[in-house]
Amino acid sequence: MFSREIYFIAGYARLPQGMAAKNVFDSLTITAEVEKKYGVILEVSCTLVTDHGRKFIAQILRGHSLKDGIEEPIQLIQSYYKGKAQHALIAALKDLYAQYQLI
Repeated sequence: MFSREIYFIAGYARLPQGMAAKNVFDSLTITAEVEKKYGVILEVSCTLVTDHGRKFIAQILRGHSLKDGIEEPIQLIQSYYKGKAQHALIAALKDLYAQYQLI
């Protein structure tokens, strides 16, 4: 349900060659519903091909406050996501954060 208390923010990054998602998308996108007052990520999605991968990234990001920066979720992605899209995920998250900072 739409709420005036939530921002919808997107971040983008190029996908590396050799990924299954590269056949479907040229870029990786992370979208998030972010609560305005505290900057908390309420819901998140990304364009990884597998549902499992999308859920894993959502678990890492959901509940994190963008007011605290993005170093912690970046470290979690680096530590626990061991796939070709790791750098693209981090770049898309950084882009999403840059969009948040413009608000």
